[in-house]
Amino acid sequence: MYPTLALVRVLVVALCAAVTVIVALVAGILSRVDGASLPSAVQRGAAAFAGALGLALVVLAAVGVLCRFADPGRAHPRA
Repeated sequence: MYPTLALVRVLVVALCAAVTVIVALVAGILSRVDGASLPSAVQRGAAAFAGALGLALVVLAAVGVLCRFADPGRAHPRA
């Protein structure tokens, strides 16, 4: 049994989310070590998470991983 394309896309997005959580944790920890207050460190971590996830999803869409027409079994609508 082979995974479907939809399942692969969901797993890729989940992997991107997991990596961006690590980015957010590192950003929050580094800002806290730098002397920021706890709410400020959480806010910087959240901003890092949002920015990294947004960037990852834009890159995946540009590469064609998230595009509906990237499926080789479907014809491109302009074809």
